[in-house]
Amino acid sequence: MSRNATRTTARAAARLAAVQALYQRDMEATPIPALLHEFHHHRIGATIEDVEYADADVDFFDDLVKGADARTGEIDRLIEAKLATGWTLARLDKPMKAILRAGSYELLARKDVPVGAVISEYVDVAHAFYEKRESGFVNGLLDAIAKDARG
Repeated sequence: MSRNATRTTARAAARLAAVQALYQRDMEATPIPALLHEFHHHRIGATIEDVEYADADVDFFDDLVKGADARTGEIDRLIEAKLATGWTLARLDKPMKAILRAGSYELLARKDVPVGAVISEYVDVAHAFYEKRESGFVNGLLDAIAKDARG
């Protein structure tokens, strides 16, 4: 595998792990340092119940988790502004919120990553949790947020 392909795979794994970590944070209010430690030492690159977790770009993972957590208020306002009339963030389930928060953070803070790559990657993450309809929702919402975040 080329260096670029390896980096792409490591970043994809970091995004999936970040969504899982943000979901766990939302469910259990685990402090960020403990959450990062758990993922670094027990999840990323590990095999758990016959499921092999890919090696992730740990620095990228840390940035996504810490950044999305630190900017949750701002990110949640951005997401709510793009939801259909009558919808609120509270109506979304926790995995969807984690996907949208990580993707929105990356659009806001990681200008080094192209918009198309961010959206495509989080649509792929959505496929791990949902059917086609929900991945289309992720695509549309992150695209709308990208227009505000990146102009």
